[in-house]
Amino acid sequence: QVHLVESGGGLVQTGDSLRLSCAASGSISDYPMGWFRQSPGKEREFVVSINWNGGRTYYTDSVEDRFAISRARNTVYLQMNSLKSDDAGVYYCARGRMYMAIGTSTATADNFDYWGQGTQVTVSS
Repeated sequence: QVHLVESGGGLVQTGDSLRLSCAASGSISDYPMGWFRQSPGKEREFVVSINWNGGRTYYTDSVEDRFAISRARNTVYLQMNSLKSDDAGVYYCARGRMYMAIGTSTATADNFDYWGQGTQVTVSS
């Protein structure tokens, strides 16, 4: 059993930065991790994933040059820079299947089995 808790969200202005954290209780060391986001009226969308040892990452195109995912022990981080209004939403941390390869084919919610409760990111212009 894994329990994931996100933190670090808040209200920022366009162009600002935020760093989200996802603290895990239970094992995540052999698992890829991902961040998803959901804004009102929209489906949950994939943002980024990182493989089990941190050696590979995969970003959705809209954030690739601005966001950075990393992991250390039982915490996963998402550094978000140059935030835009389109980045607003609830950000969820999730654990993927053990040793799952990350990439286009696994960048969907059904490849992740444990989820946190989410942290709200609001971007004002």
